[in-house]
This record gives sequence, C-alpha cells and structure tokens, in this order.
Amino acid sequence: MIGIADIETAAGRIAPHVVRTPTVPSPGLSALLGVPVTAKLELLQRTGSFKVRGAAAKLLSLSEAERAAGVVAVSGGNHGISLAVMAAALDVKATVVMPRSAPARAVEIAESAGASVRLTPDMDGAFALTTRLQQEGLTLVHPFDDPVVIAGQGTVGLEFAADAGDLTDVLVSVGGGGLIAGVAAALRALRPGVRIWGVETEGAQAMSRALAAGGPLPVKLTSIVSTLSAPAVSQLTYEHVSELVTEVLVVPDREAVRGSLDLADHAKLWAEPAAGCLLPAARRVLERAGEGARLGLVVCGGNATTADMIAWTEHFELR
Repeated sequence: MIGIADIETAAGRIAPHVVRTPTVPSPGLSALLGVPVTAKLELLQRTGSFKVRGAAAKLLSLSEAERAAGVVAVSGGNHGISLAVMAAALDVKATVVMPRSAPARAVEIAESAGASVRLTPDMDGAFALTTRLQQEGLTLVHPFDDPVVIAGQGTVGLEFAADAGDLTDVLVSVGGGGLIAGVAAALRALRPGVRIWGVETEGAQAMSRALAAGGPLPVKLTSIVSTLSAPAVSQLTYEHVSELVTEVLVVPDREAVRGSLDLADHAKLWAEPAAGCLLPAARRVLERAGEGARLGLVVCGGNATTADMIAWTEHFELR
C-alpha cells in the first residue's frame, strides 16, 4: 500500500515540474447541489489534467539506462499527453500508444511534443502493443499500475487535505484507479474521517466490476469517455480502493456530459466528461450523506474541445 511518506516524497520530487492547482469553494456548485462544495482544479494543471503528476514522478525516478532506452505508455488521452510533454522537458524519447477512440486533440498534442504516437483499433490492442514494445526494450510508464505513479497522483490528495476546509465526502473519477488510489491514501492519512467515493461511467466499469468480483477482471469498454476507459484495473489499485474507498458509483455517459455542461454553467469550469461524471454521482452521495454534507470534488481534467462538447451534446440531445 502507498503511504503518506511515499506521497510526500513524490511531492518534493515533482514540485518544480507541476502546478499546485487551486482548491476553491464553488458558490455555483454549492447553490446547485444545496450543500457547500469545494473543488480541486486539476483541469488547470500543466497538460490539462492530473496525469502529469504521476508521469513526472515516474520519469524522475528512472535510472540513466531506463531513460536512455526511451519510454512507452498506453493512454486514452491524458496520460499520453502528460508523458509526451514531460519526456520532452526531460529529454527522454517517448512512444505513446492510444486507441483510435482517443481524442484527436490528444494525439495532436502528444505528437507536437515530440512523442511517437501509435494508434490501435481499441484499448485492448493498445495495452497489447505497449506490452510488446516494453518487451522490445522500452521503459514502461504505466498509467496506473505503478506505486511511483500512484504516489505522484496522490499529491492531489496531499494538497486537497492541506488547502480545503472541513469536508465530509470527496468524489474522485476512476479509470484504472491510479488517481483515486493515491488521493485515498493521502486523505486516509491526513483526514481519516472523510468518506471517499469513486465515480465511473457505464461501459468503463473496471473498478466497480472488480469490487463485485473480488479482484480485477477484463471488462468490455463502450463508454464515450476514453480517458476513463481502462480494460481492467490492476491488483494494486484494486487493493487500495477496496480498503480505502466507501463505494464506486456508476453513471451513464449522458449524465457525465450533462455534468460537464453543469460545471460550465454553474462553476465556470470547462471540464471533460471524466470530471463531469462527478455531479450526478454527487447527488447520489447527498441522498446518503444528508444535509450536513460538505463535498469535495477532484475536477480531474479539462481536455475536451468545443467540437467534442458540441458532438456529445447533440448525440445525447442535451440542448
């Protein structure tokens, strides 16, 4: 299990390379949900999401030989962007493998940063190709199955615990589980009374299915939210979530997109559906927590284009 000392070490290592993002009360979201809401704005992070924290932590931990070999990562979008940008900053050659469902903007940014981008038909194929490239000698920077990466993501929770007011419940999006594992480890150490809730979208339910089955298992991916679409969680992230997280909630894609629109309308935040899914889940948390709840939302990323949002809004007839 990742401990607070691991997260504090990661925080010191990555501090020159990342932004200490704002933690702010949101009057708009508080009015919308009817309880005090505090948001951790990782969409303002370098590269537009929290992912740069874990990528930086891992790259900075590599030996000279590992860096010289070049690095490879599999990604639905944000991890690939972050690895490409950080690898360029540290003069490391990077290869990013993405499914064709990944946002075109993510592919463009990774390529413009100097990474070699390899596209596969689906996420299963992306993980398989990444494994082959690792076997050929590239150094793997896994998006979530790595204690160093998890500790890097846990710095979000370290900052949230230090900067937020009194909270009863914190909601965190779940893909492969690296973010929630790290955040939960930090919050359990620093704010042990806070309940932590994970949120997935339907068709990207790797963690909730793992919890129901008693361990990781492959899942069929159908969600439009590519940045949450892991074909399976890892044993490492599963163990953190099963021990530290209250529950993982699942919301439909349509409600995740509606949540992004609500974040724009009520909080003035341009967030991707991987963060938008927190709002419908928050309403379900409030049904259980009651009027005394004080919510924290980890707004994990903002890498959606206007064209993306228009397309999703039209697809789900939300206008």
